[in-house]
Amino acid sequence: MNSGLVNKGDGFPNMGDVVAWFKFLQNDLCTVFESLEPGHSFRQDNWRHEDGGGGITRIIEEGDVFEKGGVNFSHVTGKQLPAASTLSRKGIAGKPFEAAGVSVVMHPVNPYVPASHMNVRFFIADPKSDNPTWWFGGGYDLTPFYGFEEDCAHWHKTARNACQRFGDNYYKSFKQRCDEYFFIKHRNEPRGIGGLFFDDFNELGFEESFAFVQSIGNSFTDAYLPIVEKRKDYAFTREQQEFQRYRRGRYVEFNLVYDRGTLFGLQSNGRTESILMSLPPRVEWRYDFKAEPDSEEARLSDYFLTSRDWVNR
Repeated sequence: MNSGLVNKGDGFPNMGDVVAWFKFLQNDLCTVFESLEPGHSFRQDNWRHEDGGGGITRIIEEGDVFEKGGVNFSHVTGKQLPAASTLSRKGIAGKPFEAAGVSVVMHPVNPYVPASHMNVRFFIADPKSDNPTWWFGGGYDLTPFYGFEEDCAHWHKTARNACQRFGDNYYKSFKQRCDEYFFIKHRNEPRGIGGLFFDDFNELGFEESFAFVQSIGNSFTDAYLPIVEKRKDYAFTREQQEFQRYRRGRYVEFNLVYDRGTLFGLQSNGRTESILMSLPPRVEWRYDFKAEPDSEEARLSDYFLTSRDWVNR
């Protein structure tokens, strides 16, 4: 994956540089995913935000590898920053803001291929002031339906390597935050096997904080594509596909109840179709479903959906 790195020196945050790289990232990701889908391509919708700015939504559906996937870019302005935008800076809620980001969700056809999510984002509160408040956020996580230890290890080692040059503690800290964030409280279970999650991030200064975000965004396909390519042609049964759709229900529950990106988009009057592109196309809910003991389905919850050190397993 071409890095597309943009660095113009530390100092005052430059939204133009961030937006340019986010657009590059969206294009690069779509090119990579389309390479797995001969004969299928992303549909593009350009949209405008009522308070300023807009976005580019790209969706691929009914492919041979991905049942549905979305790679969204947005760059919007607003008169009042929603409360869902930041956890640690409650005092700036209600101020004018400018925000940009790229969000990716891929829902595979084959139950042996995990679903994946990646997001990188940048906020400036009170952007026209002499001392605006700014921060980055993002990360990525993996949601398997049938677990493979080597896939989990590869995913987390790639995440660790993307963080490594910026400090020894970032992977460990952001892995823990990911485990805590992508937790479905009403089910008392994780959404997947985690990865990285960070928010309110500006401690390295603008240039290095931006470089960190670029490293995370560029490493996403390095983490995900080898897993997709390894598992996409596995034979599967109707029962396994039904279990995939049952587990997708957990994905929906998290996104509609807890996900801050979804809440921010709805609170800021964003484009509903783009906000909800993360939802899978076919989902099942079953009353009080219990997997057979010692089955692959039971092992997902009993072994994989627990907080583990996948790097040093």
